[in-house]
Amino acid sequence: MTQLLLDTHAWAWIVTMPGKISSRVQLFLDQADTVCLSTVSVYEIGQKVRLGKWPEMNGHLDDIESVLVARGGTPIAPGTQICALAGLLDWPHRDPFDRIIAATALSLDLTLISADTVFDALPIRRVW
Repeated sequence: MTQLLLDTHAWAWIVTMPGKISSRVQLFLDQADTVCLSTVSVYEIGQKVRLGKWPEMNGHLDDIESVLVARGGTPIAPGTQICALAGLLDWPHRDPFDRIIAATALSLDLTLISADTVFDALPIRRVW
């Protein structure tokens, strides 16, 4: 059973620039039993839209959950154990969004779909 977790940029590229998704990643997405998106990614997108750092995502926030579900995805809200692990991870990376995404992948044994090699310092299965 293949269960995936999308990094924030992976979700953004799926909905705005699908050409950036490699054929390898697309194969994983097509064959996955479950594709998840952390709700922290929604917050990250909202923050960056508000700050003017990700204007191309502006029109994709209002219906993000319905689009995710329509594409067969599942939102995951990090609970107390995931948040605690995110804070306690022995990992110098300070980005709180990445830390929660990493803790989610570790806690739920999900394969992470991400171009970001910073995750390779952790025992996470990462595909890109």
